[in-house]
Amino acid sequence: MKTISDYNFKGKKAIIRVDFNVPLDENFQITDTTRIDAAKPSIIKVLEDGGAVILMSHLGRPKGEEAKYSLKHIVKRVSEIIGVAVKFAPDCIGEEAKKMADELAMGEILLLENLRFHDEEKAGDEAFAKQLASYADIYINDAFGTAHRAHASTTIIAKFFNEKCLGYLLAKEIESLNKVLNSTEHPVTAILGGAKVSSKITVIENILDKIDNLIIGGGMTFTFIKAQGGKVGNSLVEDDKLDLALEILAKAKQKNVAVYLPEDAIIADAFGNNANKKLCKIDEIPENWMGLDVGEKTQIAFNEVILKSAIILWNGPMGVFELENFSGGTKAIGNSIAQATKNGSFSLVGGGDSVAAAKKFGLEKKVSYVSTGGGAMLEMLEGKTLPGIAAITNE
Repeated sequence: MKTISDYNFKGKKAIIRVDFNVPLDENFQITDTTRIDAAKPSIIKVLEDGGAVILMSHLGRPKGEEAKYSLKHIVKRVSEIIGVAVKFAPDCIGEEAKKMADELAMGEILLLENLRFHDEEKAGDEAFAKQLASYADIYINDAFGTAHRAHASTTIIAKFFNEKCLGYLLAKEIESLNKVLNSTEHPVTAILGGAKVSSKITVIENILDKIDNLIIGGGMTFTFIKAQGGKVGNSLVEDDKLDLALEILAKAKQKNVAVYLPEDAIIADAFGNNANKKLCKIDEIPENWMGLDVGEKTQIAFNEVILKSAIILWNGPMGVFELENFSGGTKAIGNSIAQATKNGSFSLVGGGDSVAAAKKFGLEKKVSYVSTGGGAMLEMLEGKTLPGIAAITNE
């Protein structure tokens, strides 16, 4: 698997697929620069070797050319973060973009306009990919967040290069996931939360052979509890997945995987921060009440499992952590993972909500690795080969 470390970029132009799909406020100011910070080491490596960098990314889900999704809004901030003035091409293809790429001097950076202003990007169009490829000598994919998409700039473009490699970020993502999926250290604990069992079925089925403990929390809890005959009131349940929940529990038992479900819940009489709330057993939720967080007994039980784990994967919150009154369980789990990490465990946090929770509670520096790609990470956990990675590794 060739990475950016295997190359010297002196006198070469590298086109790097980055993921600069960053959140912007109403004044087009970036509210979270994590993805730009994460791409910086690869960009700096090329420049320090004596090469030039052409950056390409998407932003949002534009329908054609929409000014609010223009990457021009982020040029100034990218320049500040990288420490080099970034030039900007008003389109990603066409004569002007080609001219700017051709005239780019070593040590300079050019950012192309939003790739998704062209439908050919998502369609994986070869002619579009070939135009992008014509700007550079070497292709680097450093966008884990889009590595599961067979788009022109993430996959198709690679076929036009003899020299292609993974950037530091993408290599680190693969390494971190492999640490979880192919661990020689035990016990391995997966903590899966979030709303629905249906979105995590394939993940659970794929990782059962690789883990020792499975902790389940969040909305998906109630499908498992109801399947076992528990009362869940108005809690979120997928009634068509009750049999599946029982199958998962049976498979886990067969494979000697210990499954931990919440013992108690903080319940509310409505979905809202100011709703009336109380504590009850997880399988005795009264009618017209719903579980929105895990209780203290659960937090203590989960904490014990986490602190004994050598490898920890966290994907999905324990409750509706966005509401302050129902954020305690997710925060407690995050703190347990941080403590285990401090004690020497390897912890990987991934998936949009888990990452948001880690940031909200100031935990992102207290875990081993925070993944930058939700969908891509889930697909790797499901055992799928990501097209953006395969395009570089299957030479």
